[in-house]
Amino acid sequence: MHLRFVPGFSQPAAVWDGVVAALPPAPREEAVALEVPDGLDAARTVAALGDAGGVGCYVGYSMGGRLVLRLALDRPERVEALVLVSTSPGIDDETERTARRAADGALAADVERDGAKVFLERWLAQPIFATLSASAAMLDARADAMSEARLTHQLRVLGQGAMPSCWDRLEDLDVPVLLLTGDVDPKYTALAQEMFERIEDCMVLTLPGGHALPLECPGAVAEAITAFLHDCTA
Repeated sequence: MHLRFVPGFSQPAAVWDGVVAALPPAPREEAVALEVPDGLDAARTVAALGDAGGVGCYVGYSMGGRLVLRLALDRPERVEALVLVSTSPGIDDETERTARRAADGALAADVERDGAKVFLERWLAQPIFATLSASAAMLDARADAMSEARLTHQLRVLGQGAMPSCWDRLEDLDVPVLLLTGDVDPKYTALAQEMFERIEDCMVLTLPGGHALPLECPGAVAEAITAFLHDCTA
């Protein structure tokens, strides 16, 4: 089964390099990390990822997880299995979604005012990334890959406030799903448990770490994905 990796907000595809390198030879040879395309609305972004990745097991982190979840729902013929790392299906409450859109719009304005590098420094200083070391955060690589236009597009078009919620569609998933969260990321661990209760063929695994698992513990993430693939193909 081919592996297709999709990064989160403000991340280039290279954030998956450590996970891919830690995979056994067979899945590693078929693994491809996809860049999130620029300038498209959410539906066309999802379609473009499916066109680029073809048929396989899609692995997404955070924003990338929401994108591949939507891909599995909109184009199920492309997705044989799904791994969602530190992922929310979106915001179900419309008032909360409106507030999140406004907050993400304010962040986009910060990017335009201060530039990508300054914004990313502040972004990575948030408490949710407290367990992510400076060396693993890939600040310079992000700043090189993420223009102001890319960051503002992801905030305004692909943020949780902008993208429709998928909570009410989780029961429609017809592929095996693995949910990965960190044991010191209580918000997303709780969300994973809620998702588990709605998805028919689903496993939940909590790894030692915080929100940014692919960067914090790539070996553990690779091991979990490998075991999941074995179960899917056994």
